[in-house]
Amino acid sequence: MKKIVSFLLLFFVGIVNAQQLNCTVQINSDKVASTNAQLFKNLETAITEFVNKTDWTGETLKQHEKINCSMVIIVNSYSDNSFSASIQVQSTRPIFKSSYASPVFNFNDNDFNFRYTEFENLLFNPATFDSNLVSVLSFYSYMILGFDADTFSQKAGTSWFEVAQQILSVAQQGGYKGWSQADGNQNRYFLVTDILSGTFDAYRETLYLYHREGLDTMATDLKGGKNKIFQSIDKIAEIYSIRPNAFLTRTFFDAKSDEIVSILSGGPIVSISEVVDKLNKISPINSSKWASIKL
Repeated sequence: MKKIVSFLLLFFVGIVNAQQLNCTVQINSDKVASTNAQLFKNLETAITEFVNKTDWTGETLKQHEKINCSMVIIVNSYSDNSFSASIQVQSTRPIFKSSYASPVFNFNDNDFNFRYTEFENLLFNPATFDSNLVSVLSFYSYMILGFDADTFSQKAGTSWFEVAQQILSVAQQGGYKGWSQADGNQNRYFLVTDILSGTFDAYRETLYLYHREGLDTMATDLKGGKNKIFQSIDKIAEIYSIRPNAFLTRTFFDAKSDEIVSILSGGPIVSISEVVDKLNKISPINSSKWASIKL
């Protein structure tokens, strides 16, 4: 009951003029033969305003404090206000004493089907399922908030992941694909269920260790920060030891593989052969990237 009350409070707080996300939205409708190109432009504008103007947390942030993120939506088909699409969601966070933005979350969801009537208002009501479009956008907004919070403090994103889980529970009544464990093993259901499962605590510990103790310290202690990155890879290896090919392991490397290559290829000379061997074991899909790391 307490969770439900807190969840509803978020909705009423959302009336206040405060926003937490700085999201770039892009809609690609090249696959769709439509005479109404403006429809997709209006949808892009509606989603941009919804994500950026909704108050998701009740916090008032300055512009530079907002989380930078993006949503790229590829429309595969459209007919009579029904859309079949995919959505690529990404977020970054700034690194201390640096102009660099580190990728935190990078996920492609191919089960994004929804109805939208041009110029309709998009409103977030956590208590009811009104629109799969709104539910999916809201779900990923809270996942972005949760992942970002976890990078700054141990498990600080729990409350936002729990809201995402509540959105999932309500959205399941809509019958759309992606909200149920029956829809596959790498979807919205497993994304939030796994992140809140104690089985994958090492993943969330990695987010903090990698960013706060690793990247954020590199401005003053480059070698020490690099060693923390190594320790975070060890944490991911712990997940591999109990759940090889875990969904969250894949999402971690979808966001981090290029960055890890860059970190291991430059900076202070340290022994990295053992780390590279470990990367090849736990993320063989990225073996070509690991092969480019100079030992």
